[in-house]
Amino acid sequence: MNAVIDTPTPDFTAIKQRQQATWASGDYAAIGTTLQIVGETLAEAADVRADEAVLDVAAGNGNATLAAARRHAQVTSTDYVQSLLDKGRERAQAEGLNVQFRLADAEALPFDDASFDVVLSTFGVMFTPDHQTAAQEMLRVLRPGGRIALANWTPAGFIGRLFKVIGAHVPPPVGVKPPSLWGTEPHIVELFGAQAANIRCERRLFNFRYRSAAHWVQVFRQVYGPTHKAFAALDAAGAASLERGITALLDELNTAQGSLVVPSEYLEIVVTKA
Repeated sequence: MNAVIDTPTPDFTAIKQRQQATWASGDYAAIGTTLQIVGETLAEAADVRADEAVLDVAAGNGNATLAAARRHAQVTSTDYVQSLLDKGRERAQAEGLNVQFRLADAEALPFDDASFDVVLSTFGVMFTPDHQTAAQEMLRVLRPGGRIALANWTPAGFIGRLFKVIGAHVPPPVGVKPPSLWGTEPHIVELFGAQAANIRCERRLFNFRYRSAAHWVQVFRQVYGPTHKAFAALDAAGAASLERGITALLDELNTAQGSLVVPSEYLEIVVTKA
């Protein structure tokens, strides 16, 4: 007789609180600004047009927000970390862009059904612990015929592999699906397919450009929440081991000589709601 294994249901509230603290630590905006080109590319993929109502979910410091606002859309930028929204507001004000900023949980968006023409997220919503709820919320606030456009790191790309290196030293929460699943076509179809008229996925590369592997580790250890918290959770020996693991990965993937250029694969997704 086979034994029944009882898998505990993850405490999403507690996990989310820890995640929120992680992203509030360090200074993600220092990394986020280097990813601006992804926001611009995603806005083009989504065909963002003037005067459309656009929602940026888990916006961080506002890369997709700014890209949509530059195209004269009516943009609402949301995140659950106030300090990141403040950075996005500063960037929008510097360019004279009219953007609404609102503190919001991607799994409980404070908007009416069918409120937006376009929903965007660059490397944001993929980190929600409850994938299905986050996907359903984006679909709920989107009008029929509207577009959801996402940029998500893939499991086989640099950031996906980085998370595996980190997870070997600081295990992720039990029962939570890995964020990089959002970078796979089958998972996207599972999340959105039932309510989609069309799903288009394209693999793209973002190049991390730093002086060296040591420079990358120094910056990400200081300011990128997941690596910042991972190093802080380890003793000296564990931190040294994690640094060696990350450095080896960077060296393996570096395509440059005399500096660091690491291509990182992500999946660009455009879902048209039925």
